[in-house]
Amino acid sequence: MGVSERVIPGGILGDIAAQVRAALGPRLDELAVERAVLGLFFTGVKLSDGSGGICATLTQDMPEAVCCPSSSAQINTPGKLRGRKAVTFLDDLVARSPLKRILAVAVLSALCATARKIGPPAGYTIRRGVDALDAVEVPPDAHVVIVGAFVPVIKAMKARGRSFCILEKDPATLKADELPFYAPAEAAPVEVPKADVLFITGTTLINDTLEGILASAKAGARVVVVGPTASLAPEALFRRSVSIVGGVDITDPDLLLDLLAEGGSGYHFFGRAADRIVMAPAAA
Repeated sequence: MGVSERVIPGGILGDIAAQVRAALGPRLDELAVERAVLGLFFTGVKLSDGSGGICATLTQDMPEAVCCPSSSAQINTPGKLRGRKAVTFLDDLVARSPLKRILAVAVLSALCATARKIGPPAGYTIRRGVDALDAVEVPPDAHVVIVGAFVPVIKAMKARGRSFCILEKDPATLKADELPFYAPAEAAPVEVPKADVLFITGTTLINDTLEGILASAKAGARVVVVGPTASLAPEALFRRSVSIVGGVDITDPDLLLDLLAEGGSGYHFFGRAADRIVMAPAAA
């Protein structure tokens, strides 16, 4: 795959959607959304076949979400999601409205889970109950760059006691002892190529920044895309030199949606409604 193709914004989600369409075929038209919850931290869906999907909500990226009149055009019509065909949400993967895109990614996540049920993964392995941090070897002298304020990774790097860099839009999301490692998101073209190990939050899939970040990574860097939002078919990421994808497997969609509806986050659903998974190319 050429470099020009790799940096097309939204190209990864487009590739995954095309893969799901091919994998499910006519069955795709039979699947509908049974329930959807746009939670405070995560948005989740359950499909008519029982598959669950999830995506980070990212309310800070929604400046239009200030009152009902100004926000109404930015969301899917409440009360009309149940029973809507899942395939129709895929068009919103390129929507300008963040809320529509987030729900579309959650539906795509659920469709990927359906595809895995129908045809077991080929060309990559899935390890269940494993944290991506435990699956990545970080050499003592490696320079680590973290894209996004991903708390578990930051904690692990702080415990490591070596210098690292956190690329983040909003420094207010970081603690005082983390600010010395902070660099603004705009510094990605400078900081990303320095990384020997690169941790990228899956939420970069939502704002179309992941393609550019991956294109900036130096050859041979260990690249990890991690977080519930990354719970998608990983082949499109592996083709772009991602080493490991850390996501979740939703084991109890109903409980997950109940927790999200009450403002739940990963601290509440891990081990109860979803398990961590690590996906890697079979040859890795």
